[in-house]
Amino acid sequence: MLARAVDELPVGEHWRYEPKWDGFRCIAARDLRTSLSARSGGRLDGRFAELHDAVRLAIPPDTALDGEIVRWSGERLDFDALLRRNAADTRRAKRLAQEEPCHLVVFDLLREKGTDLTRRPLSYRRGRLEELFAWLVEPRLMLGWQTRDSGEAMRWYEEMAGVGVEGLIVKDERRTYRAGRRDWLKFKRRVTTEAIVGGAVTRPDDPRMLVLGRYDDAGELRIAGQTVELTREQRDEIAPRLRGAGDDHPWPSTLASSWGTRERLEYRRVEPTVVVEIQPDASITGTRWRNPVRLTRVRPDLTPGDVPLGLDLEKDSG
Repeated sequence: MLARAVDELPVGEHWRYEPKWDGFRCIAARDLRTSLSARSGGRLDGRFAELHDAVRLAIPPDTALDGEIVRWSGERLDFDALLRRNAADTRRAKRLAQEEPCHLVVFDLLREKGTDLTRRPLSYRRGRLEELFAWLVEPRLMLGWQTRDSGEAMRWYEEMAGVGVEGLIVKDERRTYRAGRRDWLKFKRRVTTEAIVGGAVTRPDDPRMLVLGRYDDAGELRIAGQTVELTREQRDEIAPRLRGAGDDHPWPSTLASSWGTRERLEYRRVEPTVVVEIQPDASITGTRWRNPVRLTRVRPDLTPGDVPLGLDLEKDSG
């Protein structure tokens, strides 16, 4: 099952709330052979051998789980570690399994000892899942948090952003499990902050999207993100403020896109003088916001020196 975004948190007696973990979605099944399957249908067994072994040794035969593969690095979720693992060959993946072990956060039980549970309501599936984890002792498999209390869910929402939790997943406990359907809801964290416009896709005089930057501690302007496609009104507002840049611009003339495609990103560099207010989520890869951000408004009252450094959300007044 999948989730669709909502702008307000639903409240009511039938709703259940879970943290939205920043990881790789995974169906883990122990059949004649144990398998870890990605959302795309590809196999993850070789890349996450420690989780494959955990499922094989700890889960009853003919049982299937739905969950999220995550990597904890200190006190924060580390999505970059998952990307390293996903790109590794078999030998390097085995080494990374020792150096950067991962966990499978399980939030649904699809099949139990040969019995298909997908036609049972979430309340029943969750009860069976909690009974399974009551005796499970495998540390690599974790029962995902869930609550009916919207107040507690909002505390998770506020307090867990600092560790990389993207928001909340909201589920109707009366619903069956319908693969491929967006019957779940996602309430994602959207905070506003500022960034510097360093490029325009494709032309400064009619920008379809903006490439955004932030200065690092050393004073170098780094690429930090990309906006979603701008509305006609946003294009008309920002285009007169953009000026094409020369070869002294610190960014390359073309970019390998990091926002959902392997194609080269055709864009034009602009003078990094315009500041905009944006809405990023909590997803970070390296020194960039992983997902395209929403443009809120142009900030002509601010200069690049007013913009936070790195990916900080607030300017340090000290």
